[in-house]
Amino acid sequence: MKLSRAVALRLTNILREKKMSLYKLEKIIAMPHNTMKTIMGERNSGVNLRTVALIVRGLDMSLSKFFDDPIFDNMNLDIE
Repeated sequence: MKLSRAVALRLTNILREKKMSLYKLEKIIAMPHNTMKTIMGERNSGVNLRTVALIVRGLDMSLSKFFDDPIFDNMNLDIE
């Protein structure tokens, strides 16, 4: 699995847990819809850590909590 897909899946799960829409998160962090759409659609080849940190801040959680998920433990995670 690609890292970008793992981030998108983790974000989807967190939004569901928090009962928050993607639109609301975009407004909280002032991120353009097209940027978020690219991340969620996994059309990018990589995910910028700065962007992930901004998203995580908007979710009111730490980076360590965001990445503390079995989806990121996969030794076959494609980070290229």
